[in-house]
Amino acid sequence: MKIGSFLTASQKSKQLSHSDDDDENQCSRNCLIPKERNSIIKAQAAHGYGSVGFECMSLTGVYNSPLPEEDGIAVIKYAFSKGITFFDSSDIYGPHTNEILLGKHQVDTKVPIEETVGELKKLVEEGKVKYIGLSEASPGTIKRAHAVHPITALQMEWSLWTRDIEEEIIPLCRELGIGIVPYSPLGRGFFAGEGVVENLAANSILYKFHQYIDSHPRYQGENLDKNKTIFSRIEGLARKHQCTPAQLALAWVLQQGDDIVAIPGTTKIKNLENNIGSLKVKLTEEDLKEISDAVPMEEVAGSRSFQNTDHFLWKFGNTPPKN
Repeated sequence: MKIGSFLTASQKSKQLSHSDDDDENQCSRNCLIPKERNSIIKAQAAHGYGSVGFECMSLTGVYNSPLPEEDGIAVIKYAFSKGITFFDSSDIYGPHTNEILLGKHQVDTKVPIEETVGELKKLVEEGKVKYIGLSEASPGTIKRAHAVHPITALQMEWSLWTRDIEEEIIPLCRELGIGIVPYSPLGRGFFAGEGVVENLAANSILYKFHQYIDSHPRYQGENLDKNKTIFSRIEGLARKHQCTPAQLALAWVLQQGDDIVAIPGTTKIKNLENNIGSLKVKLTEEDLKEISDAVPMEEVAGSRSFQNTDHFLWKFGNTPPKN
């Protein structure tokens, strides 16, 4: 489980500025957002469904080789120029090198969540951070954290082939007024054709994880062969809706509600454009059901997490009670 503290653009600028350059130069140098535009999560509810954010993880190399700094900055600036104002990062990406936009840290599950959020609450009161968010937290942890200080957003994996949060987590977030930030909304690239119509990079975490874990279970041998059938169904439905499979899969996530900011990541501007294009895909309730039915959970081959990483999942995101 991760816990996050969200800064406004101006707060982030003050914290991370490397020089006394003006705001525009700071944005060019540090990938910062100018003060007049707020980077905090805000679902654009006017159109009745969620918004597209940007997952910065891949810019410093997880699914691929890290981009040169100037190329990573170019991608982020391009995303911002297209209206994206929510960027996600974590100290485990890099590690540490990716945290230029957003600060997060891994929660010690031995520490009561009340203590952790209590400290972050002090930072909010001091004006050092603006909002507090959680990632991969259990329902009990969410409730306890929210009782200490309102939680703004919950980051969870949610895609066509990962829907285990729908029964309990999503209703809880909506009951408490917590925004939902789906990460890996394209199934770790699967619904964009990764490993299906595109070969996995040899240095991809999906292909080889820390040199001792073979690959993501859903990309392994027979599992991948079975899952390609699922991709073919989505590919067919994408043709029906005159969009790409990635756009259809992302539109499905976005149109689950107006409290959603999905954060697909990429290192390529063409993929970023494709992701933004998902906002133009309009789906009816019947369409959403047809797409859901094309990906029966019982037919998805392989678990959603890497080997030996199940303890990071929300079902294990509990902390001890506060004495």
